[in-house]
Amino acid sequence: MNELDGFQKICSISELKEKVGKRFFVDDVDIAVFRIGNDVFAVSNVCIHQKAAIIYDGYVEDFVVSCPAHGWQFSLRDGKMNFGAKGLDSYEVKIINNDVYVKVFQKKMNW
Repeated sequence: MNELDGFQKICSISELKEKVGKRFFVDDVDIAVFRIGNDVFAVSNVCIHQKAAIIYDGYVEDFVVSCPAHGWQFSLRDGKMNFGAKGLDSYEVKIINNDVYVKVFQKKMNW
């Protein structure tokens, strides 16, 4: 199996500013990507509260991003809310030769 199976290059790590989100679309999935030190995290860019695609513009502190609209907080490590409830989708990230790769999945709607 290929080491990059399902992963797609989105940028170079140097294009990501410390604790400043950046928005990407990968296979029509809207994601927010954050760098903290040498770690890079990718979560859904769409806040579960009012479905606004603004997470990339959130405030980051202690591996938590706060939605800029109403302050809802999500862990960058797993997307969960601060009390452990399901929050944002979280995506796998690999860094290879200073390039950032993300593996996304489509959100399944249960109508």
